[in-house]
Formats: sequence, structure tokens, C-alpha cells
Amino acid sequence: MEKQILEELKELKAAVVQLAGTANLPKAEQLSAATLSKVAKEFQKLKKTSDEWLSEDELYKYFKDTHYGTGKFIREQFGFSNYFKHGRTHYYNKTDILALAKELKERNVKLARYIKLKEEEEGLKKRIASAALNKKASKKKKSYEIPDEVRNINVSDYPKPSVEVIKEDLKNLQEEFFKYKLGEYIDIYRGNYAMVKYDYSLKRYISNEIQSRCKKWCENFNYANHALELLNQKRVDFIPVKEDDMIQL
Repeated sequence: MEKQILEELKELKAAVVQLAGTANLPKAEQLSAATLSKVAKEFQKLKKTSDEWLSEDELYKYFKDTHYGTGKFIREQFGFSNYFKHGRTHYYNKTDILALAKELKERNVKLARYIKLKEEEEGLKKRIASAALNKKASKKKKSYEIPDEVRNINVSDYPKPSVEVIKEDLKNLQEEFFKYKLGEYIDIYRGNYAMVKYDYSLKRYISNEIQSRCKKWCENFNYANHALELLNQKRVDFIPVKEDDMIQL
């Protein structure tokens, strides 16, 4: 498929060069009207084929506010397979890109926001893992020596909070959410992951106090839900509705 498309693109370029060059030839050597018509038809046919493929830097036209790396994301997250690579550039089938964009719209999913959500979730997991686990010992030759008597200096299992303590923390966070009307500045995804709404063009007009509160709230909410999942194998969904209808933990 890739080889065929690239060959057709070469033919397209050759047809353009040939068509443009005939005007400089003596009249007797110029292409006939019938030949020009044939070349024009072939040109349109090849152009249609080339227009069916989009390069990596054209995807932003179909997924608003996305940037470089969108192609890799849809290949990895959605298994997008109708593409080919030439050199360092990936080319994506336009028909399937339009179908993907349409289905995401029907699901009320903004791709740029979903990409940001996945990045933040992965970042949270890495930060927690980095804080909880020691780095693996290097396989290289040791650059230190530990005295033999330095042994058995450790602690027993770390104390774990009760599930109820974490649920109480989440309940307090919900109350804070409604008290300060944080729903104007925070989105809750899947009922258990919070992200600050962000627009660089308007950020400077939101007070630093609100920005700081929202960032801290999201970090605390996501941390508490992750901790609850570690202890209870599940998270608690929070649907930001009217305070009277707030779910009971």
C-alpha cells in the first residue's frame, strides 16, 4: 500500500511537470488538446488518491487544540491501524480519521483533553511509585562498601489508615468542592479523577488563590482516591451535583 501510494505521488508530480513544460515548446511539439485532457484526468485521479492520506502535522485540523504526538496517541490508545510510515513521517487514512473524530464527538470526548487526562494520570502513578519504592540496585560494580555489622536496621510494615479515614477525607473534599463552587474550575472524569480546567488565554484573570486552591484540591482528591483503591480495591465516584443530592460515602 505504501509503495503504491508513493509511486502514484511521483507520477502526479511528473504529470504536473510535463503539463507545465509543454507551453515552452514549439507549437508543433506541444501536446494536443486530447492529450492535455487525458493528462488532466489522470492528474485529478492521482490528486484524489493523494488527498486520502494525511500527514502527522495535519491531524490538528480534525482534532481541535491537539499538537505533535497526536498520531502516536491514537495508534497506542485506540489501535488506529490504517496508516503507513515514510521516512520519519506517518500518513493516516483521511476517511478513518474523520470516522474517529465523529465517534469521539458522539461520545462527547475532546481528544486534546483526553490526552491531557492520560498524561496526568500517568504522571500521578509515576510520582507515587517513585515515592513508595526504592530504586533497584545497579548491576554495575559497587562504588561503596557497607560494614558487616550494619544489618537488620529496618521497620515493620508501615501503618495503614482505615478505609473510613480515607472516606471521611473524600467527604470533606466534596464539601469543600461545593462550599467554594469549585465546579466552575474543575472537571471530574469517570467520577473519580479531577483536573483543573485550563485556558492559558484567560488564566491571568483568575486569582492566584483560586488557582492554588483548585490545584491543591485536585491533588488531594486524586491522592485520596488512589489510596482508597490500594486499600479497598475500588474508588468512590463523586458526581458534582447539588449539595443536597451529594452521594453518601
